[in-house]
Amino acid sequence: QLPLLIVGSLLGGSLADTYDRRKVLLVAQLLLVATTVGLALNTVIGEPRLWAIYVLSGLAAGFSGIDHPTRSSSVPVLVERRSLPAALALNQLMWQLGLIVGPLVAGLLIAQVSLAATYWLDVATYAASIGALLAMRPIIPEGSDERDGRASILAGVHFLKGRQALQGTFVIDINAMVFGMPRALFPALAVQVFGGEDAIGPLYAAPAAGAFAGALFSGWLGRIDAQGRAVLWSVLAWGGAIAGFGVVAALPSAEVLLPLALAFLAVAGAADVVSAVFRNSILQLTVPDRLRGRLSAVHIAVVTGGPRLGDVEAGVVAALTSPVASVITGGLACMAGVGVVAKLMPAMGAWRLSRHGV
Repeated sequence: QLPLLIVGSLLGGSLADTYDRRKVLLVAQLLLVATTVGLALNTVIGEPRLWAIYVLSGLAAGFSGIDHPTRSSSVPVLVERRSLPAALALNQLMWQLGLIVGPLVAGLLIAQVSLAATYWLDVATYAASIGALLAMRPIIPEGSDERDGRASILAGVHFLKGRQALQGTFVIDINAMVFGMPRALFPALAVQVFGGEDAIGPLYAAPAAGAFAGALFSGWLGRIDAQGRAVLWSVLAWGGAIAGFGVVAALPSAEVLLPLALAFLAVAGAADVVSAVFRNSILQLTVPDRLRGRLSAVHIAVVTGGPRLGDVEAGVVAALTSPVASVITGGLACMAGVGVVAKLMPAMGAWRLSRHGV
């Protein structure tokens, strides 16, 4: 799914900078409906085809890739500049709510009704998003040019040259996800440190719960002017919380200290939400509307690819040392990386809402 998601994002970014974004979103939603219908039909035939699940899931990832940068680049057009952080925080809240409630409802429906009924209900829910899009006015990108939009998907990358603050938002996120993302180690830590497989679920759920809480109580983010500095501090908090989680895991009494370990992961999740809101705010306010789709696509490629690289890094270090050592060193490396970014890319830390923006 990851390659198709990234390819879809790059294509979607180009389309979002070329055509009416409302129409691009409508087409993406209809294509996503089609994939869900396909999955539903695959469940009601005599023998569901495994290859069909792979193909349809991959296509859904690609179509989601088209949707994400188009939606992100539309937000600054729909809200006032000063309200953008609050709008992005609301997006984070809805995203985190979906991550928590979606699997819960799906699991209950599959257990109590059927898998096919769950898919058909998902199809029905698309009526809300499609209806909302039909009620919206057109969102035409400023200065859109079909030749420019289709001919150079790399124009977004070229725009990054010389823009240190924007580059810094990507670099610091890669730093956080590569060095401070220990999720690949949760199964090993649950069994070796926290008393057994029953701890796996809570370990995965804690960052999501923290992220949801952070998004829920994010109203204060709209009052922050020094957004670049806020990114630095939030990523520093992420790395510190991950290192703290690792220290708890290293203690002899780690099994009984599982709640404390989960608290550190929850803090990390909340810090990640703050970082995400301000990084996206800096991107949307720094990039001109004619390029927002393509830069949003680069952002999505970083956000989706970084955690996968983090899984590899965590696994390699754990194999060379131990899962606990991998977590602690990863968190500390993330914190050190924040210092490096602050030193080498001072323009990012100095970015203020009152001084910048298109």
